Amino acid sequence: MDYILEGFREALKLLTTFDREIYGIISLSLMVSTTATVVAALICIPIGIHLGIKNFRGKRAFSRILYTFMSIPSVIVGLMVAIILSRKGPLGRFDLLYTPKAMVIAQTLLVIPLILGLTYSLSKNRGKEIENVGITLGGNKKDIIILIIKELRLDLMVNVVTAFSRAISEVGAVMIVGGNIKYRTRVITTTISMMKSMGDYPTAIALGLVLLVISFVINSIIYSYSGED
Repeated sequence: MDYILEGFREALKLLTTFDREIYGIISLSLMVSTTATVVAALICIPIGIHLGIKNFRGKRAFSRILYTFMSIPSVIVGLMVAIILSRKGPLGRFDLLYTPKAMVIAQTLLVIPLILGLTYSLSKNRGKEIENVGITLGGNKKDIIILIIKELRLDLMVNVVTAFSRAISEVGAVMIVGGNIKYRTRVITTTISMMKSMGDYPTAIALGLVLLVISFVINSIIYSYSGED
């Protein structure tokens, strides 16, 4: 029990003394996950709304495939990206593997199905009424999509925050494409895994506490805008 308490004391010391390595890991984690989530949201929200309100052949099959990809394992995404970015891969000449850019690519691909699926489902269930209002007001397709985004902005924000939560807490994809290189591609989750295996519990606990705080903030935002007491 004493070594656990000592681990927490050392963890708090690392955080309060603003250890360079610890805060470098935290900042990289936030940068990678935020960039991936923003890129995925900018791509997927308009597409998800358009597909949700549009009637097209095979929509039911598309829904099943999309909902399946929403829970795709992160290691599969990481493996796919690593193969594409490897020296023998189609994008190998850009030397992106084991860089933060590769981690952003992997996390973007990981959360794209999640944001697209959540937006598609939301638009399919609630977007039709808003579309009818937009048509009545004489809006074109672009105007209708913008109107739906404005009307459903709180729900869309919750979806984006949910995607960010998945991005920052995953370990498989960033471990594979980033390589967990010190001062270069180490993020919170990969460092916790490594430090635990090395027996460096203070550092693991410190980063675990940070991840808990981030999760608490994320869940607070979700509950605040979901109307829960």
